[in-house]
Amino acid sequence: MANESSPPVKMAKRVPTLPTHADLVEYQHAVAGHDGTLCDVDGELFIKPCTPAEIAFYESSIASHPEFAEYMPTFLGTLSLDEEQNSFEEAGAALIAKHTIPEVVVPTKSSKKIVTNQAVVLENAAHGFVKPNILDVKLGVRLWADDAHPEKKARFDKVTEETTHKDFGFRIAGMRVWQGDGAKGEDIDQDGYKIFDKNYGRFSISKENVHDAFKHFIFTESAGIDDELARLVVQAFQADVKRIQEVLEGQESRMFSASLLFVFEGDGKALRLAMEEASRSPSTLHNGDTSGSSDEDDELELPGPKVYSVKVIDFAHAEWTPGMGPDENSLTGVRSIVDILQSLAMESSSE
Repeated sequence: MANESSPPVKMAKRVPTLPTHADLVEYQHAVAGHDGTLCDVDGELFIKPCTPAEIAFYESSIASHPEFAEYMPTFLGTLSLDEEQNSFEEAGAALIAKHTIPEVVVPTKSSKKIVTNQAVVLENAAHGFVKPNILDVKLGVRLWADDAHPEKKARFDKVTEETTHKDFGFRIAGMRVWQGDGAKGEDIDQDGYKIFDKNYGRFSISKENVHDAFKHFIFTESAGIDDELARLVVQAFQADVKRIQEVLEGQESRMFSASLLFVFEGDGKALRLAMEEASRSPSTLHNGDTSGSSDEDDELELPGPKVYSVKVIDFAHAEWTPGMGPDENSLTGVRSIVDILQSLAMESSSE
């Protein structure tokens, strides 16, 4: 621990450098989204193949909707993907920093790949945590955009009918939760994470037990997260999701199959230290923001440990729609999540 009399350590403000395609490695195990996602070897950046419409949504959000852009992953630019996108060496995957993908990552069967030569470059929402717990919640009652083919509409309507999309306006798309040092058991990987894949939200979660999914995500005593710590995490999540609700209620947009991405420090000891650090500098607690300084500063303090992050992600079918009113389809899920987090903040993790 640094001597209290020592001045804060300073460093020049660093802007991440956009990589070239040759600098990237392929990651094939994203449970939410399509194949073809990439990252840099340090795990700071996430590169996602996308359509021009998604790039346009990022750019227009930053330019004209700053309150919403605050809850988007930090957009760093775009990258052109060449025709040899699939020719990565297998050894390259070993260079990927552990647990640094900003969408839920578990081994799963291959899914469809977006046909595109463009990608967005985003800051990795899960980078900087010791043991990041990650939850992807897919929003909406209706999951298809207006231009979807009839077959896709029917398929997605079936998903809605059979899952919590119907009653709550969201579905658990996947999550990973650290269980503590030396944890072993069913669905626990070699690093001690319990994996809840896409089938968990499709077939194991219903309106009767949907609250339990959020409890499984946040309340993990075996990882050192007791009721006190868990409740603080819940309160932080609730405040941000409530703010996202307010922002969406004041904007006119349509986002089909967007998600809320929740990340927090899953190591109880590291979480408590991060919260203690945040209590000494409250601005560092807010939604993964650890800079503690204004954009006008030429220097800033070294970032403290991260506590949590909430982001809206997946904008392949998103647009701003002046004159059409708020996105009540997505808001149905957001409001349901606010209610669930509020109830969790008031109850014990144990029955």
